[in-house]
Amino acid sequence: MNIAEYVECDAIGLATLIHAGEVSPLELTRLAREAHDKVNPHINAVIEFYEDADTVQAANGGIFHGVPFLRKDSGASEAGRLQENGSRLFKGLRPDIDSYFFRRAREAGLRTLGRTTTPEFGSTIMTESILNGITRNPWDLRCSAGGSSGGAAAAVAAGITPIAHGSDGGGSIRIPASWCGLVGLNPSRGRVSAGPKYQDGNGMSRTFVLCRTVRDMAAALDAFSGSYPGDPFIIVQPDRPYMAELSQPTGRLRVGVARSSWGAINLDPEVMRVVDATATLLEEMGHAVQDIDPPYEPTEYRRTYFDPTSASMLDEAARAMGRLISTETLEPVTLKLYEFSRNLPLSRAADVQEARRRIRLRLGEAIHGFDILLTPTMPMVAVPHGGIFSATDPTVSAEGYVEAATASCQYTEVFNVTGQPSVSLPLSQSATGLPIGIQIVARFGDEGTLVRIARDLEEAKPWRHRRPTIWAGEGALTLSDGRGNCANNEYEVSR
Repeated sequence: MNIAEYVECDAIGLATLIHAGEVSPLELTRLAREAHDKVNPHINAVIEFYEDADTVQAANGGIFHGVPFLRKDSGASEAGRLQENGSRLFKGLRPDIDSYFFRRAREAGLRTLGRTTTPEFGSTIMTESILNGITRNPWDLRCSAGGSSGGAAAAVAAGITPIAHGSDGGGSIRIPASWCGLVGLNPSRGRVSAGPKYQDGNGMSRTFVLCRTVRDMAAALDAFSGSYPGDPFIIVQPDRPYMAELSQPTGRLRVGVARSSWGAINLDPEVMRVVDATATLLEEMGHAVQDIDPPYEPTEYRRTYFDPTSASMLDEAARAMGRLISTETLEPVTLKLYEFSRNLPLSRAADVQEARRRIRLRLGEAIHGFDILLTPTMPMVAVPHGGIFSATDPTVSAEGYVEAATASCQYTEVFNVTGQPSVSLPLSQSATGLPIGIQIVARFGDEGTLVRIARDLEEAKPWRHRRPTIWAGEGALTLSDGRGNCANNEYEVSR
């Protein structure tokens, strides 16, 4: 197998070739390194390709037998490997435990070969940090790859690996999937265990993958679904494997469509065009489509931010690392958020939980009559680096950052609060060639319906033939500053 053949395969395709004896896991590891060496200098998606990658162990067999994999530099950990969370505060940190997620990855046959970039603590929609620099979008180098799983998305989109680890606490899988032209699922709360380190009672963030095809998404659900002792959220497991859902009929669904803004950023006309086209396509498939009004108020959602416990957690982390919280260890906006939260009364934590409860109730009542929702993933296409969405900009205030974050993530964060599964699908492109992701949301615990409807849309509007400017396959790389196709990131956010 050569590099041109490698990049054309999804993860299941590569595993099938290994099972057939046509290629070996070691060959795929070396092809992944070749792809990395070709494209990573231009996109800065992988901060470490393991020196011992050729000897990384995984199960012989499994649904992803021998497939190269990458780990996001926050969240799920590998014992003894660096995990710096995109922050100077954690520089040099090597956890001493394996997460359940990476135990499952090895059992499924995945070989984790390196780690990908993330913004500091995975807290912004742009993957750029003082520690690791800017991660660039393979479709246009002047555009953001999204965040916080931007390194994973850029690596998969450019062809380094067909699948990579990500995590999503407010859109951090779906946002980079939308901007990099990938499939990005945020599973139901409790579907994939976050243990043993992150088995907490919050439940906002979930761990999963970014990939290029719906069948890889379904296979990953089979590989990673399950609970472990001590998990605070236990979810009913499906009656049949998610891969089996790919051959099941979808049935007639009631579809709620979001054609209006849910936040303080207006919907880009090009994104609206894709929402309209997808709604029409679903109607043609026989589904019942109905528009829905915004289910919450932007000012109401901002009350879910500024939890004073986040400051105490940073204090504890700094003590554990033997460092001080300062401009030398935290990024400008992160430091402002820390200082703002530290001065809040502890009663604010209860206010945050009450605000989330009210949003779950309001959203539940608004969408109860629908099987799935169709929304934009993001209100705009990928934006240029820096500005109001970046934690590295010293001119951005804590309040201004939160307002921008809630405005840009108006369709994604709310489903982290409700716990519902949601997937971004790369259904179209802008007039200038940037990917546009569309989000499909299902009822809590119903990933099976998401797999089936995502399969239908992939068949109706296939995307595998699209290639970014920076691509590890054959052909010359375009190494200019980019095509200048990013959306404007100087948004006026209403207060």
